[in-house]
Amino acid sequence: MKNELPVNVSGIIPDYAQVAGFGPPRSEIGIGCLMPWQGKLYILNYVSHRRGIGTGLRVVDENYQMAMHEKAVVGTYANRFVHGPSNRMIIGPHVVDTEHNVSTVEELVGIRLCGTATHLTNPKELVYMLGMEGELYELNVYTLEATHLFDLTKELNTPGEFSCHFKDCYTGQGRLVVTNNDYNEEDYLGKRTEGTLAEYDGEKWTVIERKPFISVNGLGHFGHTIFANGWDRASAILKVYTKADDKWTTYRLPKASHTYEHKWQTEWPRIRATEHERLMMDHHGMWYELSPYAYGNRIWGVRPISTHLSVHADFTSWKGMFIIGADNVSREAEENVHCAEPQSGLWFGKVDDLWNLGKAAGWGGPWWKDAVKANEPSDPYLMTGFDKKVLHLSHESDSEVSFTIEVDFLGCGEWKTYQQITVPAKGYTPHTFADGFSAHWVRVTADKDCEGASAHFIYT
Repeated sequence: MKNELPVNVSGIIPDYAQVAGFGPPRSEIGIGCLMPWQGKLYILNYVSHRRGIGTGLRVVDENYQMAMHEKAVVGTYANRFVHGPSNRMIIGPHVVDTEHNVSTVEELVGIRLCGTATHLTNPKELVYMLGMEGELYELNVYTLEATHLFDLTKELNTPGEFSCHFKDCYTGQGRLVVTNNDYNEEDYLGKRTEGTLAEYDGEKWTVIERKPFISVNGLGHFGHTIFANGWDRASAILKVYTKADDKWTTYRLPKASHTYEHKWQTEWPRIRATEHERLMMDHHGMWYELSPYAYGNRIWGVRPISTHLSVHADFTSWKGMFIIGADNVSREAEENVHCAEPQSGLWFGKVDDLWNLGKAAGWGGPWWKDAVKANEPSDPYLMTGFDKKVLHLSHESDSEVSFTIEVDFLGCGEWKTYQQITVPAKGYTPHTFADGFSAHWVRVTADKDCEGASAHFIYT
C-alpha cells in the first residue's frame, strides 16, 4: 500500500529480505551497507569472495517499494560515503547523483571494496577507495577515473589474497587510517601478528599496531577524535586518536561473544554516526554509545547498551527509524549442508529498542598470559554499565606477585587505589567485587616483573 511499510515481524520486514540466486554458485548475501539518499534507502549486498548470483544494489523508494537497481552488479562491497563537494553518494563501485542517476566505475567492480574516505590533498575531486586485498585507489568522482595508488600488502608488509583482510578506512586529523582484521589461531597462539591499524600522512605509511582492527570512524572537527575497534585474545579493543596530544590511546572492552574471533566472523562491526553528533559502535557482540569529544585527552562516554546474537554488517537512520542490515543464512562455501538459499534480513525500529536486547555482559581483560613489567599499569579496561563483576588474577613466576587494582571512577584519568591482591608463586587468586560497585575504568599493576600474567574480568 502506498506510503506504508510492509508487514513486519518484531521489526523484521519479510518483503525486504535480500535473497540471492539459488545457483550454482551459491554464496552468502550480506547487507554490506545501508545508505539513505534523497528520500530513498539504498541497500548494497556482498557475496563471499566475489562468488554468487542474484545480488547487488537494491533500492527502497518513497512508497516503501523495494527493487533491484538496473545497474546492480555482483560483488563484495561494504563501502558508503557522501562526497560533499559534488553532492554525490558513493556506494560500492557506484556513484549516485541527487536525481538518483547511477554510474558504475567498471575498473572497481572486481575489487572487494570495503571503504571510501576523503582525499588528503584534493578532497573537492578525489576520494580514496580501499579494497579488501589491500588495493588503494583514488577515484575522481566527476570523471570516474580510478588510479591505483598502493598495494598495501607491500606497503604495510601484510600477506596477500586469502590472508590479509582490509575492512575500512577514514580520513581525519590530517591522516588516512586503514584497518585490516587478519586473525586466526596462529595469532591467538602468538605465532604471528598480521592484523593492522595503519595511517598515511600523504607521504609515508606508519603502522600503529599489529592487531586485527575492523572499523574506523570519527566526526571530523566534532571532538577531533578518531575511533578504531579491534581485538586480541585478551579483550576487545577501542583505539582512540586525540588531536590535542597527537597520539593513539588503547582502551579495552569486554567481549560479549567468542564468535567474532576469526577475520571471517567479523562481518562487519561498525562505528557509525546515526543520532545527532554522537557515534554508536557494534563490537564483538555488544552495542555501545560513544561521544566524539575527549576532554583532557580522555574519553569517558563509552556506555554499553546490550548484547546480541545477530550478525550485523551495517546500520543507519532513515525516516526517523534505526535500521540494521544483517548477514543471516549462507551456504558457507558449500560447507553448510542445511542451507540452500542464501538470504539476509533488515530490522526496523528505533535506537532505544536496543536496550531490549540482551543485557550488557562479557569477559576479557588487559592481560592474557603476558610478560608484565614491574610498576607499569595495564591499559584501562571498561567497568561501567555492568552488574556483577569478578576479577581472575594469575601468573607463572617463581615468587609471589602483588597486583594493585586501581579505578578511575570519574573517567578522567585520575586513578585511585581500590585494593592490593597478592598471588602466590605460579598461583591464582579470584576477587569478587561487591554488588553495586562500579567505576568507568579499571587497571592493574604488578609490583615486580612477572611471566604469564593474566588479569581477566568476567561481567555477568
